[in-house]
Amino acid sequence: MSEHKGDFATDVRLLRISAIAAVGGVLSTVAADFLLHLIRFFTNLFFFQTLSVANHSPSRNALGLLVVVAPVIGGLLVGLIARFGSEQIRGHGIPEAIEAILFGKSRMSPKVAVLKPLASAIAIGSGGPFGAEGPIIMTGGAIGSLVAQYFHLTSAERKALLVAGAVAGMTAVFGTPVAAVLLAIELLLFELRPRSLLPVAIACVVAGFTRPLLLGSGPLFPLQTASLGPIGIVSSAIAGVIAGALSWGLSTWLYKVEDAFGKLPIHWMWWPALGAVAVGIGGYFQPRTLGVGYDVIGDLLQNHLALHAVISIVVIKAIIWVIALASGTSGGVLAPLLMMGAGVGAIVAPYMPGGDPAVWPLIFMAAALGGMMRAPVMAAVFAFELTGDANALLPLLASAAVAYGFTVLLMRRSILTEKIARRGYHIYREYSIDPLERHYVDEVMSRSVEAIDAQTTVADVLRDYFGSRQKFRAYPVVSSGALVGMVDRALLDRIPPEKSDAPLGTFFAARPEFALPGETCRSVAARLAITGLDRVPVVDDEHTYRLLGIVSRHDLVKPSMAVFAEEHELEQFRRVWSPASARFAPTRKREAAPDKHADADL
Repeated sequence: MSEHKGDFATDVRLLRISAIAAVGGVLSTVAADFLLHLIRFFTNLFFFQTLSVANHSPSRNALGLLVVVAPVIGGLLVGLIARFGSEQIRGHGIPEAIEAILFGKSRMSPKVAVLKPLASAIAIGSGGPFGAEGPIIMTGGAIGSLVAQYFHLTSAERKALLVAGAVAGMTAVFGTPVAAVLLAIELLLFELRPRSLLPVAIACVVAGFTRPLLLGSGPLFPLQTASLGPIGIVSSAIAGVIAGALSWGLSTWLYKVEDAFGKLPIHWMWWPALGAVAVGIGGYFQPRTLGVGYDVIGDLLQNHLALHAVISIVVIKAIIWVIALASGTSGGVLAPLLMMGAGVGAIVAPYMPGGDPAVWPLIFMAAALGGMMRAPVMAAVFAFELTGDANALLPLLASAAVAYGFTVLLMRRSILTEKIARRGYHIYREYSIDPLERHYVDEVMSRSVEAIDAQTTVADVLRDYFGSRQKFRAYPVVSSGALVGMVDRALLDRIPPEKSDAPLGTFFAARPEFALPGETCRSVAARLAITGLDRVPVVDDEHTYRLLGIVSRHDLVKPSMAVFAEEHELEQFRRVWSPASARFAPTRKREAAPDKHADADL
C-alpha cells in the first residue's frame, strides 16, 4: 500500500503562507519605489543642492574638486547610522539576509527595515558606486520577516516569507521576476519545497504586476543582437573564463582591502568616510563611476562609449567599489558587477570571434554576475530579462556556467559567503534531497521484533531480558498484540523491589512513543533526537496500536548507504574492446568504505 506516499510533504497552511507572501510582494514593491526615490532625493541634494526626486545622474554635477566632499559626508552619515542605529545596515545586503535565514531563525528587526534603505540611499545618493538591489533585498526581506512575525508560524515558514519579500524587491527594481525566483533557489532558500517555492513565486509575480504602476514596465535595458555562429560556444567559454578571473580578482582584493581597514587604529564607524575619499577622487576623474550607474550600463550595452572612456570606467569603478564596499558602507553589488562586466565585454568585443560584437558586453555582464554570485542560471535569465534579447540566451548561459565553474574550482567561498564566514559561520552551498526524506519507515524497519508480554512479571523481565545476555537497550511491551509501551533498564530501576512480582504492563500509563509505517525516516529521526530514544516501535495506526515492527537509529542509516554508494563507488560497465582489455572482467572500485559498526541498539 502506498496511499501515504506523495511527491511533496505539505498541507493547507501553504495557502495561508502564499497569501501572506502576496501581501509582502506589494509591500516590497512599494519599498523599492520609495528607496529609488530616496536615492534620487539624496543625489539631487548632494550633487545639485536641490530638494527634488527627479532622476539626475551624479556624473552631470558641476562641483569640480568639491565632488570629493559629497561621498565623505555620506560616509560619515552612514557610519553614524550604523554605530548608533544598527550595525546590521553595513554591507551589501545579501549576506546579511542569508545570515538571518540560516542563523537567526529568519527574524529581522523593524530598525533594519527603516535604517537599511535610509543608509543605502545616503551612501548611493552621495556617490557611492553601488546598486539599489542589495539594500532592497535586505529591506524586502525585513518586511517579509516582520509581516511573518505577526502570525504563528514556524521558522521555516518565516524563512519563506523573508525570501519572498527579498526577491519581490529585486523584481520591483529590475523587472526580472523569473531571475528573482532563481536567485531565491540558488542563493537564499537552501531548499526546494512547495512551502518555500510557491510563496516566493507568488511574491515575485505580484511584484511584477505591481511594478508598472509605480516604476514603469518593459526591459530596463532593451537590446536586440544577432545570433552567434557555431564558433560562438568557444567564444562564450572564453568570455566565461575571463569573467571568472574578473570575479576572482575582485573578490580577492575586496577582502584584502577589508583586512587592511580592520588593522586601522580607528573605530569602524569612521571607515565609510575614509573609503569615501577614494570614491570622491575616482568620481572627480571619471564622474560616470558615481552612483548606481544604470545609465552607464545602458550605454555600455548599446556601445555608445569610446574605448578610452570604457577603460577608465572599468578601472576606476573597480577600484572605488572595492575600497568603498570594504569600508563597511551600505550598498548593493549587482549593478557594479553589471557595469564592470559589460565594460570588459565592450573592451574585448572587437577581438571575440563568432558573431555580433554588440552581444559581448551583455555576455560578459551575465558571466561576471554568474561567477561572482555563483548562480549561473539566475545570471543568464537575469541578463535576458533585463534586455529581452532572446538571441543571446544560449551564450549567456554558456558564459555564466563557465564563469561559475571557474570560481567554484579556484575559490573556496564567494563574495557573499566569505562575508558570513568572517563572522564565524560556515555555509555549505551544496544541497540535495535528504535520503531520509526519500524513504519511509516501512522500508527500513525491522519486522522481526522481540517483544515482552505485558503480563510478564518485573522479576522475569529483569532475569530474561536485562541479564547477562541482554540484546537490546529497550523492548516493546504488548498486550494481545497491541503496543503498551517500551521498557528499558531506567524504567525497571524506578520500580520498587517489593513490586517485582507485579505484571510489567501495570507500570505503563502514558501514551507510548511510536512511529507509523507511512512516516518518513526524517520525521522519525528527528523524534529520536528530541526524545533521546534509540529505537521506537512501529504500529499500524493510532487506534489499534497493533505492533508491526521496530525502527532504530541503525535502521535509519540504511538510506544513507545507497547515497554513499552513488557518490563514491566507481563503476565501469562498458569498455572499448582490445586484446588487452579482453583479459579483464568489468571492475567496480569503491573510493572509501564506511565504518562497520555493531548493532547500534546495544
